[in-house]
Amino acid sequence: MNMEKILLLEDDLSLISGLSFAFKKQGYELDTARTIKEAQDFWKERKYDMLVIDVTLPDGSGFDFCKEVRQASKIPIIFLTALDDEMNTIMGLDIGADDYITKPFKLGVLLSRINALLRRAKDFSSEDTRLCSNGIEINLLQGQALKGSECLDLTAGEYKLLCLFMQNPNIVLTKEQILDKLWDCEGNFIDNSTLTVYIRRLRMKVEDNPSEPQMLVTVRGMGYKWVG
Repeated sequence: MNMEKILLLEDDLSLISGLSFAFKKQGYELDTARTIKEAQDFWKERKYDMLVIDVTLPDGSGFDFCKEVRQASKIPIIFLTALDDEMNTIMGLDIGADDYITKPFKLGVLLSRINALLRRAKDFSSEDTRLCSNGIEINLLQGQALKGSECLDLTAGEYKLLCLFMQNPNIVLTKEQILDKLWDCEGNFIDNSTLTVYIRRLRMKVEDNPSEPQMLVTVRGMGYKWVG
């Protein structure tokens, strides 16, 4: 069985030491970069199953490295940061992070989030490779969504949300089910209002008339449904 590989981008030596020990004890293979430049070099040379990225680094922002990776990959990404204000959280999600953990954090919480994301990524890749509905087509192997022949410009969160709906057509999904499926709810930064923003943005990209949605509809008092 291949060990899953994680790239840690972090410049705090004491945190690197603790995380290295914990990750290896969990059976993960780990590479550690202390600058964006080092991380870029690792990324070019090796294949990873997950990235764990600090936001504030000596040579720039972890957000920039995340954007660079997202141009070519849907790999799970977790941000570690001392910045816990809402704007940074939303920015991290918008550029493609899967999770966002504020320092100081409990090691057990981080490990459970990592395990959950890796498990979901594995489940995701084992499903059918193509989804089609309402003129929308998703190629799961390429991580690409098309409307007609036009490629949809989706953030990682929007892409995962669209996949979830298209995999469950004509089923009402409650907000709790959506949050539980796509993001860990324990200590979760994703709340109902943030989910509402995601739904609105996704409608802007997939619906012909977002103000009167025909595909992604609200079921009042219950949740949302993809009409397939």
